Amino acid sequence: MKILIIALAGYLLGSISSSVLIARWFAGIDIREYGSGNAGATNTLRVLGPRAALLVLAADIAKGLVAIAVAVGLAPDQKALWALAGLCAIIGHNWPVFFGFRGGRGIATAIGVLVTLVPVPALLAGLCALIALAAFRYVSVASLLFTALTAVFTIVLRYSPADIWFSIAVAALAVWRHRDNIGRLLRGEEHRLGRGKSSF
Repeated sequence: MKILIIALAGYLLGSISSSVLIARWFAGIDIREYGSGNAGATNTLRVLGPRAALLVLAADIAKGLVAIAVAVGLAPDQKALWALAGLCAIIGHNWPVFFGFRGGRGIATAIGVLVTLVPVPALLAGLCALIALAAFRYVSVASLLFTALTAVFTIVLRYSPADIWFSIAVAALAVWRHRDNIGRLLRGEEHRLGRGKSSF
């Protein structure tokens, strides 16, 4: 029963799509009908600008943190259940039950989860991702690097097998959600960051 409650709580928290809510609040629009159609901070930045995007980013990171906090409260000595809550929060963000299962790609929520559960690998990977973002301005590349390198660093730094497999699962989920971006990157069609705010 505890496992079910933790998984459900994580998923429901993740299903609160902050970009959809904030876009409705800022502009009265469904963010998924504009820009890339993605319910996340990057599309919010392109459509509504930095203030709305920062709110979305903070809220999406917070979902991962809160999901794990709930798990810690219910199972203080069971880190595997903390990871379950975090993974379910990412899944909820990607396929939110409250918004027709049309969500984002889960990277901001993954940041909150990974920094909490495997902080050193996540921070090292985040630094690498920020350097890549500054150099190439592809958010998708930075996102994939962050999740992939977090998994790599958990192996290099000899984290527990559970942490390693959890990080690999998050990275695999990120690759799946970015499969369209990967295709555009291979075709040279992926959009770079910094093209300004779109009109709607």
